[in-house]
Amino acid sequence: MYETFYQFSGQPFRLSPDHRFFFGSQAHRKALAYLRYGLSQGEGFIVITGPVGTGKSTLVAQLFAEIRQAPVVAAQISTTQVEADDAIRLVLAAFGVAPPQGDKASMLKAFETFLVQQHRAGKRVLLVIDEAQNLPRRTLEEFRMLSNFAVGGQALFQSFLLGQPQFNAVLADPDMEQLRQRVIASHALEPMTAQETRAYVEHRLRLVGWTGRPSLAEDLFPLVHEETGGVPRRINTVFSRLLLMGALEEREHLDAACARTVLDELRSELAESLDRAPARPAAAPEPAPADTALRDRLAHLQARVAAQ
Repeated sequence: MYETFYQFSGQPFRLSPDHRFFFGSQAHRKALAYLRYGLSQGEGFIVITGPVGTGKSTLVAQLFAEIRQAPVVAAQISTTQVEADDAIRLVLAAFGVAPPQGDKASMLKAFETFLVQQHRAGKRVLLVIDEAQNLPRRTLEEFRMLSNFAVGGQALFQSFLLGQPQFNAVLADPDMEQLRQRVIASHALEPMTAQETRAYVEHRLRLVGWTGRPSLAEDLFPLVHEETGGVPRRINTVFSRLLLMGALEEREHLDAACARTVLDELRSELAESLDRAPARPAAAPEPAPADTALRDRLAHLQARVAAQ
């Protein structure tokens, strides 16, 4: 709606990742450089971590756009507690390889055949694994084993691991030593600074034809940065609602007062959604000492009866 009122060519603050809106903050440029470096190495793992909404998926979208014409077959999967036995099946599906009927060995053979075919065609295979912090240790080990496929000493398969900051604790586990040795670069993606927040907003607006309408007050950006912590997804949420309010009220100028109204509305909506959420069932109370003693006496009596 607001894009019609302000005559934009599209929605600049959509929540879904879109490489066309990629903004190169210092942290994002560095993270992208690590991904490019990893790709140039053609082996090992690259690890990118960052809080929810900091733009990890947009980074991948940007990388995929850059390598669209390169001899790289790339796929991305988002994981939610994928067990080790299902990992290879998930990988095959990501690359469009029909999993054979049979055991795990058959699926591994099918994947190896796929990798060799791509190698002979002069292509490399890259898998990006999102939400890596959810992977069980055995599944991570399974992905490490897949990186062993090679021909003439050249790796046939490479993975990038994206996750939330707690993934670093997973990697620090002593049992993950072999995987850590395969990580050739790691980067923690930080939120944007106050200056970058303003540049980010104006960058996305210009991409849809913004020429200063609506005008944005100087006091708007420090407030938005403070409230969002410089996290891109949060900024998108606030500015999308801010522009909607501006369009509904036919405003040509948006300032901190407008932003406060929107922020109050968002907080109120969040509180209402939490109130409507079903309450978790209460945990069963611990048995009282008397109940425990009674249970023990009954168990003892039953044992005596059974022994007679």
